[in-house]
Amino acid sequence: MPAISIVIPTLNEAAELPETLRRAMAIEGLHEIIVVDAGSTDATQAFARENNCTLLESDPSRGKQLRLGAEHATGEIILFLHADTWLPENAGAVIADTIDKPGIIGGAFYKCFRDGGALPGSRLRCWLLWKFTNRLFGDQAIFVKRTALEQAGGVPDVPLMEEFELCKALAPHGRLSLAPTTVLTSARKFREEGTLKTYWRMARCLTRHALGASPQRSTEIYYAPSTESHDAHDSKI
Repeated sequence: MPAISIVIPTLNEAAELPETLRRAMAIEGLHEIIVVDAGSTDATQAFARENNCTLLESDPSRGKQLRLGAEHATGEIILFLHADTWLPENAGAVIADTIDKPGIIGGAFYKCFRDGGALPGSRLRCWLLWKFTNRLFGDQAIFVKRTALEQAGGVPDVPLMEEFELCKALAPHGRLSLAPTTVLTSARKFREEGTLKTYWRMARCLTRHALGASPQRSTEIYYAPSTESHDAHDSKI
């Protein structure tokens, strides 16, 4: 069983983090949990300390946070976990089986939303994205061999679309796979900002990114309609 380091980027996640940590700490092969916080003003940091997580502090950019966490990780496998995403009990064994296949350097899980707000079909969207673009959504709990991540230069330090940029950087070093089980993630963004509005903003962002827009430009596009609620921790689809 490979040693798994879990990296969780946070910003005011006191409402979500306790249950996420409880489930993460139960997986087989867990080596460490690294929480990289971007200046929370709630009890996020306290929860991390109480659960014996390694706590790092960073500027509020998920790419920067994931990169910092990965640089401090010492496990053979690094798992990037959103603070509102729950791992299944067998996550460790599934990761070990997936990563053991020839040519596979990493992957992610299918995902389902555990609460109302998002459109149905998230599992299918995960499969289509992986099958036709070799990309993975960040809230699918992406995992990768630490050696492969180091060869790829680490997690790209970008403010948005960091998961797509990571998949792109990893491509020359091996294949990514979809693990045959599901994580549960929150649909809170859809409830807070509206389902259709959220999908429309994501569609614009994904299209521009596919056409070659920089992550910085994608960030401007994504947040243009509501700059007052700018939060680098939002990417659900």
